[in-house]
Order: sequence, then structure tokens, then C-alpha cells
Amino acid sequence: MSYTVVIPARFSSTRLPGKPLAEIAGLPMVVRVMQRCQQSSATAVYVATDHQGVADVVVEHGGNVLMTRDDHLSGTDRLQEVAEQLALKDDDIIVNVQGDEPLIPPSVIDQVAVNLQQNLQCGMATLCEPITTRDDVFNPNIVKVVMNRQGMALYFSRAPIPWHRDSFSMAEAALPVGEWWRHIGIYGYRVGLLNQFVRWPAAELERIESLEQLRAMANGVAIHVAPAIAPVPGGIDTDADLQRVRALLS
Repeated sequence: MSYTVVIPARFSSTRLPGKPLAEIAGLPMVVRVMQRCQQSSATAVYVATDHQGVADVVVEHGGNVLMTRDDHLSGTDRLQEVAEQLALKDDDIIVNVQGDEPLIPPSVIDQVAVNLQQNLQCGMATLCEPITTRDDVFNPNIVKVVMNRQGMALYFSRAPIPWHRDSFSMAEAALPVGEWWRHIGIYGYRVGLLNQFVRWPAAELERIESLEQLRAMANGVAIHVAPAIAPVPGGIDTDADLQRVRALLS
């Protein structure tokens, strides 16, 4: 199949400034992410950035880069600008891989694209993985998703959904047998949806949860969700995360 990978790489980061250029076992982070994406079946891989230093590093390592505006409010806006620059058609597929995921398996990048291609009623596709600890269920930084039996998202939340009425009322109770799913932040989009998305105002649920995908759901967009076919290590948000990945790859 034909699809494009875009890696938004914003230089500014409140928790880890200059994150895309952080060195990991001899290579800048953005280059490691790019190389993972190049191992997928994508037709093309682009890094989208507003920083010349990031662009220079990508080109130095043989990658494709697109300079984007520095006033985008979200990664989705940056993605839509890329689609516009590349003159992609409405039914073309873009997979958004975060620029802080240097360990992402290429197989799950393909998985998202294939799932979106096969589900014509969906404008977006994404992935999830089981939550197995009580702490993770109650961690607001871990986004939970609930799906129907056809794999369509019903809701995304930072809250512990679904709420187990009996067990969650007992502070020391073990996590009961059930299904809790962590949302993995990789997305496939149809370009036509991206063009609509940037014209929609932020939805109230999006503001409350601070979850951008709720804007799409508020406007009736079907989002396909599937368990990832390979474990997806967490991204790099803090210096502790960076040190952990450096240790793994050294």
C-alpha cells in the first residue's frame, strides 16, 4: 500500500528543550526516529520542523525535511501544512509518528496505515495496549480508550475508564480482571480529514481532557483502534526518559 510518514519535530519543549537533537548512542533523537520509520513500508518519510538546526541534521543523515510555520498550535496543524506542501489528495494516508519515539517498531507504523486503509468509514486510526497495573489505570498522564466490538473508539480519557464500580471503591483492591487499554499516540489520517480538522474550533471535551482526538469525535469522525501487534516503548518526555533510552541503546 502507499502511505506517507510525517514526523513533527518541534525544537521547543518545556520539559526537555532541544529534544529532537538530543544525542542517543551517537545519533540525534530525530534521526533515530526517522530511521525507524524508514524501516516501515511507507512510500516516503518526512521530518516536519520549524527549526533550521533540526532540518540540517535530517539532511546530513540523508532524510527528507519540510520546513513548517512556527505558529502551529498542534502537531495536527503541522501535519496538514505538510499535506498541503506535498499536494496530497483527500484519500491519501499520512501516519503521524511522534518525534520522541526512537524505539517505535516499524511494524506498528504499517499496522496503523493498513487498518485505516481497510476501514473506509474511518477518518483516523490509532493503536492501544493493555493496562495491567492499578497505578496506570489511575495515572492521568496515561490516556485510556474504550472501543466497541468493531474496533471503533467510543471515548478517550485521562480518567480511569471503564470505572469498575465495586473494586475501585476499595483502595487496596487489586486490579480486577477486565479490559483497560492505554492509548498509544500514533495516528493514521486521511488527508481530507486533516483539511477539515484544522478548520474546526476546539471542542469542549477536547478542552476539558486536553486530548485533541476528541475534536474529531465531537465532529462525528470514526476512529479505528486496535491492539498494537508489537510492544511500543514510551516516548521521551523527560531527562529521565532520555537516560533510560540511552542506557538501552548504548
